[in-house]
Amino acid sequence: MTEHSVAFFLVAGLAALLVGLSKGGLTMAGALGTPLLAMVMSPVKAAALLLPIFVVSDWFGLYAYRREFDRRNLMILIPAAIAGIGIGWLSAAVVSDRMVGLLIGVIGIAFCLNAWRVRHHPPSPRAADIPRGVFWGAIAGFTSFVSHSGGPPYQVYVLPQRLTKGVFAGTTTITFAVINLVKLLPYWQLGQLDLANLRVSLLLMPIAVAGTFIGVWLVRIIPERAYFVLIHAALFVLSIKLVADAFW
Repeated sequence: MTEHSVAFFLVAGLAALLVGLSKGGLTMAGALGTPLLAMVMSPVKAAALLLPIFVVSDWFGLYAYRREFDRRNLMILIPAAIAGIGIGWLSAAVVSDRMVGLLIGVIGIAFCLNAWRVRHHPPSPRAADIPRGVFWGAIAGFTSFVSHSGGPPYQVYVLPQRLTKGVFAGTTTITFAVINLVKLLPYWQLGQLDLANLRVSLLLMPIAVAGTFIGVWLVRIIPERAYFVLIHAALFVLSIKLVADAFW
Protein backbone atom coordinates (compact mmCIF):
# COMPACT_ATOMS: atom_id res chain seq x y z
CA MET A 1 0.00 0.00 0.00
CA THR A 2 1.57 3.31 -1.08
CA GLU A 3 1.30 6.56 0.80
CA HIS A 4 -0.71 8.02 -2.11
CA SER A 5 -3.32 5.26 -2.40
CA VAL A 6 -6.98 5.67 -1.48
CA ALA A 7 -6.71 2.86 1.07
CA PHE A 8 -3.76 4.55 2.77
CA PHE A 9 -5.62 7.85 3.13
CA LEU A 10 -8.69 6.07 4.50
CA VAL A 11 -6.58 4.48 7.25
CA ALA A 12 -4.60 7.69 7.84
CA GLY A 13 -7.82 9.72 7.96
CA LEU A 14 -9.25 7.41 10.62
CA ALA A 15 -6.02 7.71 12.62
CA ALA A 16 -6.24 11.52 12.40
CA LEU A 17 -9.88 11.41 13.53
CA LEU A 18 -8.87 9.33 16.57
CA VAL A 19 -6.19 11.89 17.42
CA GLY A 20 -8.78 14.66 17.25
CA LEU A 21 -11.25 12.74 19.42
CA SER A 22 -8.52 12.30 22.05
CA LYS A 23 -7.86 16.03 22.13
CA GLY A 24 -11.57 16.60 22.57
CA GLY A 25 -11.51 14.56 25.77
CA LEU A 26 -11.86 10.91 24.65
CA THR A 27 -8.30 10.50 25.82
CA MET A 28 -7.52 6.90 24.87
CA ALA A 29 -8.63 7.34 21.24
CA GLY A 30 -5.37 9.06 20.29
CA ALA A 31 -3.25 6.17 21.51
CA LEU A 32 -4.97 3.95 18.94
CA GLY A 33 -3.87 6.20 16.07
CA THR A 34 -0.24 5.11 15.81
CA PRO A 35 -0.91 1.34 15.98
CA LEU A 36 -3.63 1.77 13.35
CA LEU A 37 -1.40 3.76 11.00
CA ALA A 38 1.45 1.32 11.60
CA MET A 39 -0.64 -1.27 9.77
CA VAL A 40 0.06 0.55 6.48
CA MET A 41 3.51 2.09 7.07
CA SER A 42 6.51 1.72 9.38
CA PRO A 43 5.77 2.48 13.06
CA VAL A 44 8.52 5.13 13.14
CA LYS A 45 7.10 6.99 10.13
CA ALA A 46 3.59 6.59 11.53
CA ALA A 47 4.59 8.26 14.81
CA ALA A 48 6.38 11.06 12.94
CA LEU A 49 3.43 11.65 10.60
CA LEU A 50 0.95 11.94 13.46
CA LEU A 51 3.06 14.23 15.68
CA PRO A 52 2.26 17.50 13.81
CA ILE A 53 -1.41 16.47 13.83
CA PHE A 54 -1.25 15.96 17.60
CA VAL A 55 0.35 19.39 18.03
CA VAL A 56 -2.20 21.29 15.91
CA SER A 57 -5.26 19.55 17.37
CA ASP A 58 -3.84 20.17 20.86
CA TRP A 59 -4.49 23.90 20.44
CA PHE A 60 -8.19 23.36 19.82
CA GLY A 61 -8.38 21.05 22.82
CA LEU A 62 -6.61 23.66 24.95
CA TYR A 63 -9.23 26.23 24.03
CA ALA A 64 -12.09 23.86 24.82
CA TYR A 65 -10.72 22.97 28.28
CA ARG A 66 -9.00 26.25 29.14
CA ARG A 67 -10.99 26.54 32.41
CA GLU A 68 -11.09 22.87 33.46
CA PHE A 69 -7.87 21.38 34.80
CA ASP A 70 -6.04 20.44 37.97
CA ARG A 71 -3.13 22.82 38.51
CA ARG A 72 -1.24 20.64 41.02
CA ASN A 73 -1.22 17.68 38.65
CA LEU A 74 0.11 19.85 35.84
CA MET A 75 2.91 21.21 38.03
CA ILE A 76 3.98 17.66 38.93
CA LEU A 77 3.43 15.84 35.65
CA ILE A 78 4.76 18.26 33.04
CA PRO A 79 8.36 18.62 34.33
CA ALA A 80 8.52 14.84 34.91
CA ALA A 81 7.20 14.11 31.41
CA ILE A 82 9.77 16.46 29.84
CA ALA A 83 12.49 14.54 31.68
CA GLY A 84 11.01 11.31 30.31
CA ILE A 85 11.14 12.71 26.78
CA GLY A 86 14.81 13.53 27.34
CA ILE A 87 15.49 9.95 28.41
CA GLY A 88 13.70 8.69 25.30
CA TRP A 89 15.71 11.03 23.10
CA LEU A 90 19.02 9.93 24.59
CA SER A 91 18.15 6.25 24.32
CA ALA A 92 16.43 6.38 20.93
CA ALA A 93 19.12 4.30 19.23
CA VAL A 94 19.01 1.40 21.69
CA VAL A 95 15.42 1.15 22.96
CA SER A 96 13.13 -1.37 21.27
CA ASP A 97 9.62 -0.11 20.43
CA ARG A 98 8.29 -3.63 21.02
CA MET A 99 9.70 -3.87 24.54
CA VAL A 100 8.32 -0.46 25.45
CA GLY A 101 4.93 -1.52 24.09
CA LEU A 102 5.07 -4.72 26.15
CA LEU A 103 5.90 -2.77 29.31
CA ILE A 104 3.10 -0.24 29.02
CA GLY A 105 0.66 -2.94 27.89
CA VAL A 106 1.33 -5.02 31.01
CA ILE A 107 1.01 -1.91 33.21
CA GLY A 108 -2.31 -1.00 31.60
CA ILE A 109 -3.77 -4.51 31.92
CA ALA A 110 -2.73 -4.81 35.57
CA PHE A 111 -4.21 -1.41 36.37
CA CYS A 112 -7.56 -2.21 34.73
CA LEU A 113 -7.83 -5.63 36.39
CA ASN A 114 -7.15 -4.08 39.78
CA ALA A 115 -9.64 -1.25 39.15
CA TRP A 116 -12.36 -3.74 38.24
CA ARG A 117 -11.49 -5.94 41.24
CA VAL A 118 -12.14 -3.12 43.70
CA ARG A 119 -15.03 -1.44 41.85
CA HIS A 120 -17.62 -2.60 44.41
CA HIS A 121 -15.51 -1.40 47.35
CA PRO A 122 -13.46 1.44 45.89
CA PRO A 123 -10.71 2.93 48.04
CA SER A 124 -10.74 6.59 48.95
CA PRO A 125 -9.61 8.95 46.17
CA ARG A 126 -5.85 9.50 46.12
CA ALA A 127 -4.54 13.04 46.13
CA ALA A 128 -1.95 14.18 43.60
CA ASP A 129 1.45 13.46 45.13
CA ILE A 130 4.97 14.25 43.97
CA PRO A 131 6.72 10.83 44.18
CA ARG A 132 4.07 8.93 42.19
CA GLY A 133 3.48 11.87 39.86
CA VAL A 134 7.16 12.20 38.99
CA PHE A 135 7.51 8.45 38.40
CA TRP A 136 4.44 7.99 36.22
CA GLY A 137 4.89 11.36 34.52
CA ALA A 138 8.42 10.42 33.43
CA ILE A 139 7.20 7.08 32.10
CA ALA A 140 4.37 8.81 30.26
CA GLY A 141 6.83 11.23 28.63
CA PHE A 142 9.18 8.40 27.67
CA THR A 143 6.49 6.15 26.17
CA SER A 144 4.84 9.09 24.44
CA PHE A 145 8.17 9.92 22.80
CA VAL A 146 8.64 6.35 21.60
CA SER A 147 5.16 5.63 20.22
CA HIS A 148 2.62 8.30 21.28
CA SER A 149 1.38 5.87 23.94
CA GLY A 150 1.83 7.89 27.11
CA GLY A 151 -1.83 7.43 28.07
CA PRO A 152 -1.64 4.18 30.09
CA PRO A 153 1.06 5.28 32.58
CA TYR A 154 -0.53 8.73 32.83
CA GLN A 155 -3.90 7.21 33.68
CA VAL A 156 -2.42 4.80 36.24
CA TYR A 157 -1.50 7.93 38.19
CA VAL A 158 -4.49 10.20 37.50
CA LEU A 159 -7.54 7.89 37.41
CA PRO A 160 -7.31 6.91 41.14
CA GLN A 161 -7.72 10.60 42.00
CA ARG A 162 -11.30 10.44 40.68
CA LEU A 163 -11.31 13.86 39.10
CA THR A 164 -14.52 14.99 37.43
CA LYS A 165 -14.65 14.10 33.73
CA GLY A 166 -14.14 17.73 32.65
CA VAL A 167 -11.13 18.28 34.91
CA PHE A 168 -9.72 14.89 33.92
CA ALA A 169 -10.10 15.67 30.20
CA GLY A 170 -8.67 19.17 30.60
CA THR A 171 -5.68 18.07 32.67
CA THR A 172 -4.95 15.32 30.15
CA THR A 173 -5.26 17.67 27.18
CA ILE A 174 -2.92 20.30 28.67
CA THR A 175 -0.34 17.73 29.81
CA PHE A 176 -0.07 16.08 26.42
CA ALA A 177 -0.20 19.39 24.55
CA VAL A 178 3.06 20.32 26.28
CA ILE A 179 4.52 16.83 25.78
CA ASN A 180 3.77 16.85 22.04
CA LEU A 181 5.18 20.36 21.58
CA VAL A 182 8.42 19.39 23.35
CA LYS A 183 8.70 16.23 21.21
CA LEU A 184 9.02 18.29 18.03
CA LEU A 185 12.68 19.13 18.73
CA PRO A 186 13.97 15.56 19.21
CA TYR A 187 11.84 14.26 16.34
CA TRP A 188 13.32 16.94 14.07
CA GLN A 189 16.87 16.28 15.33
CA LEU A 190 16.44 12.55 14.64
CA GLY A 191 15.36 13.31 11.08
CA GLN A 192 11.80 12.00 11.42
CA LEU A 193 9.97 15.20 10.40
CA ASP A 194 10.73 14.99 6.65
CA LEU A 195 8.91 17.09 4.04
CA ALA A 196 6.92 14.18 2.57
CA ASN A 197 5.50 13.29 5.99
CA LEU A 198 4.65 16.93 6.71
CA ARG A 199 2.67 17.21 3.46
CA VAL A 200 0.53 14.21 4.39
CA SER A 201 0.12 15.59 7.94
CA LEU A 202 -1.16 18.87 6.50
CA LEU A 203 -3.82 17.06 4.45
CA LEU A 204 -5.01 15.17 7.52
CA MET A 205 -5.15 18.10 9.96
CA PRO A 206 -8.73 19.25 9.11
CA ILE A 207 -9.99 15.75 9.98
CA ALA A 208 -8.22 15.89 13.34
CA VAL A 209 -9.60 19.37 14.10
CA ALA A 210 -13.14 18.18 13.31
CA GLY A 211 -12.54 15.16 15.56
CA THR A 212 -11.51 17.48 18.41
CA PHE A 213 -14.85 19.28 18.40
CA ILE A 214 -16.73 15.97 18.08
CA GLY A 215 -14.79 14.68 21.10
CA VAL A 216 -15.64 17.77 23.18
CA TRP A 217 -19.32 17.32 22.30
CA LEU A 218 -19.27 13.64 23.22
CA VAL A 219 -17.60 14.32 26.59
CA ARG A 220 -20.31 16.88 27.41
CA ILE A 221 -23.18 14.46 26.73
CA ILE A 222 -21.75 11.16 28.02
CA PRO A 223 -22.69 10.51 31.70
CA GLU A 224 -19.70 10.71 34.02
CA ARG A 225 -19.83 7.04 35.10
CA ALA A 226 -20.14 5.87 31.49
CA TYR A 227 -17.25 8.14 30.49
CA PHE A 228 -14.82 6.50 32.91
CA VAL A 229 -16.09 3.00 32.07
CA LEU A 230 -15.27 3.84 28.44
CA ILE A 231 -11.81 5.11 29.43
CA HIS A 232 -11.04 1.91 31.35
CA ALA A 233 -12.34 -0.31 28.55
CA ALA A 234 -10.29 1.53 25.90
CA LEU A 235 -7.20 1.36 28.09
CA PHE A 236 -7.64 -2.39 28.51
CA VAL A 237 -8.14 -3.03 24.77
CA LEU A 238 -5.14 -0.88 23.85
CA SER A 239 -2.97 -2.62 26.47
CA ILE A 240 -3.92 -6.05 25.11
CA LYS A 241 -2.96 -4.88 21.62
CA LEU A 242 0.40 -3.54 22.79
CA VAL A 243 1.24 -6.85 24.46
CA ALA A 244 0.13 -8.80 21.37
CA ASP A 245 2.23 -6.55 19.09
CA ALA A 246 5.29 -7.18 21.23
CA PHE A 247 5.06 -10.92 20.58
CA TRP A 248 4.09 -10.81 16.90
